[in-house]
Amino acid sequence: MWVRGLQIENARIVADTGVIDHGWLTCRDGAIAEVAQGDPPQRPEVEHVDAAGLTLLPGFIDLHVHGGAGAEAMDAAPESLRTMARFYAEHGVTAFLATTWTDARQRITAALRCIAGAVGAQPDGATLLGAHLEGPYLNASRGGAQNTEYIRRADRDEAAEWLDLGAIRLAAVAPEFEENRWFIEACVQRGIVVSAAHTAATYEQMRRAVELGVRQTTHTYNAMTGLHHREPGTLGAAMILPQLNCELIADNIHVHPVAMAILTKLKGVERIILISDAIRGAGIAEGEYQIDERTVVIRDGAVRLPDGTLAGSTLTMERALANFMAATGFPVEAAWQASSLNAARALHVDDQRGSIALGKRADVVLVDSSLNVALTVAEGRVVFRRGV
Repeated sequence: MWVRGLQIENARIVADTGVIDHGWLTCRDGAIAEVAQGDPPQRPEVEHVDAAGLTLLPGFIDLHVHGGAGAEAMDAAPESLRTMARFYAEHGVTAFLATTWTDARQRITAALRCIAGAVGAQPDGATLLGAHLEGPYLNASRGGAQNTEYIRRADRDEAAEWLDLGAIRLAAVAPEFEENRWFIEACVQRGIVVSAAHTAATYEQMRRAVELGVRQTTHTYNAMTGLHHREPGTLGAAMILPQLNCELIADNIHVHPVAMAILTKLKGVERIILISDAIRGAGIAEGEYQIDERTVVIRDGAVRLPDGTLAGSTLTMERALANFMAATGFPVEAAWQASSLNAARALHVDDQRGSIALGKRADVVLVDSSLNVALTVAEGRVVFRRGV
C-alpha cells in the first residue's frame, strides 16, 4: 500500500549536508519533504516511526545484481523480478538494475523484454531502474563464470534490438575489440553507461576506451588484466584514470580487504561503487543451483563453478558496506556514498536518488550500529520492517 505521509523520528540522519543527530524526516508523495533536527511536529495524518536512535542512510543502489531468493533476471519472469525486489529491500536496497548473463540471443532478449515491462516502483520491494547488460560482448580469456560458449563480438542486428527496448541503463563490454567499438559509441549516444568488463585490455586500450566514453570498470580486480610494472593493464587504468568509476564486490572473497583499501586510497571513496553481483542462491540455503545449463555450488558463502571459478556472490549490500568500512577504516558518515550516491551519479539519477535531500525520492534505510536493516523505505513506501 502506498504511504502518502511517513515521518521517521529520533534518528541519526546521514544527510547530504552532514549528520543530523536526533533528527526527523518526513516523506510525502514519494519524496523527501522535510529534514530537521529536534522534536518533530505531531501530525496525526502521517504514519510515525520511532527510530530509537538508529542511523538513517540513503537507500542502497545495487547496479550489478543478477538475482536472489531463488530468482534471477535471466528467468525472464515478472514474478522473479518481484521476488528479487523484495529480497533486496530486506537488505536496504531501494533501487537496482536487474543484470543479465552472457547467453543465447533469444534468452537475453526475453530477459530484457521482461525487465522493460517491469521498470519502476515494485509493489513491495526495491525500485527497478532498468537493465544491466553484462555480456555477451566480452573477452573469453577473462570470461570468469560467463558462459564462454556464448561470448561473441557485438552484432549490429542483435544489439540494436536490445537497445531499442529502452531498458538498458548500463552495458558491460570488453573494449579491446575493434568490433565492439561501434557498440560502445551507440550506448554513449543513448545515454547508457558503458563499463569495461571481462577484459584483457591493456592500459593503452583502456585509455582509448575512455576517449570513446567508457566510464566504469566491472567488479574491479576480477576478470580483468592485473597491474604489472611494465604493463599497467585494465586494473592500472581503473586505478589512475580519473574518468573511471570502479565497481567493487566487497565480500572479502572476490577482493582482499587490503586490495579494497588500496583501490579506495587511489580513487577516493567518491569513485567506488559497491555492488553485490549476487545470484539466485543469495539468501537461501547453501547447496547446488542451476545457472543456464551449468551448476554452481554455494559453500561457505562463496559461489563457484565445479572447477572452482567464482560465479557471482551471495553478498547483500548492507554487508558490502560493513566490509568496505572495515577494510578502509571509513566511518559510515564517509562510506555511505559508496553504497548509494556514487551509483546514482554513475547512472545520472543523482538529482533524484542517492542521498537524503529535500525533493529527492524518499529512498532511505534505517540501520543499527552493525548495519543490520530495521526499515527500508522506497519511493516513500515502507517495503521492509523489522523491530521498529
